[in-house]
Amino acid sequence: MSGATETNSTKAIHPVYTVTNIHTKVRVLGGTKVTYSSWVRLVKLHTKGYKVLSHIDGTAPPAKIDPTYDTWSEIDAIVLQWIYGTISDDLLGQVLDPDFTAYDAWSKLQNVFLNNKGSWAAALEHQINNLTLRAMTPLEAYCQRLKDLSGQLNNVECPVNEKRLVLQPVRGLPSKFDTVAAYINQTSPNWDTACSML
Repeated sequence: MSGATETNSTKAIHPVYTVTNIHTKVRVLGGTKVTYSSWVRLVKLHTKGYKVLSHIDGTAPPAKIDPTYDTWSEIDAIVLQWIYGTISDDLLGQVLDPDFTAYDAWSKLQNVFLNNKGSWAAALEHQINNLTLRAMTPLEAYCQRLKDLSGQLNNVECPVNEKRLVLQPVRGLPSKFDTVAAYINQTSPNWDTACSML
């Protein structure tokens, strides 16, 4: 009798129940500081690590009459909370639905970001083309903003190749950067090297 009690009390809990604060693992998606592709990578990484990737990858849930359905539904509600808890209030308003599963919310967010690719791409291209160091200082923030815009363009299937990304910050630099700008133009280093040179 004590053996059965011991087995029940030592039964392992699902890893999803060990997450107490998703914000320490996944940053809030708002479209500017955290790009959609970065957010997707972080969420997928954590759903895989906590053994709940099947809740967002399109895997069919068990039937409602299946004995595992209640547990699945409870875990799905936790994953849905992760999604809702890591998006901005504006995005939450677009995807909040009382009947959604985690996969429904995941798909809706994907549609929000990818269905308007043309208009997103045009707006992002405008931003990246008009961003200058004079408009945004310090230099680290300027380089990070260019990288973020590049990531967002990649999300809408208009990738910025590394050469263009490296040459973009050189444009419009103050004259004190002339020597390093000329060197970057001539050698086309990778992004990290160009940023550290600046």
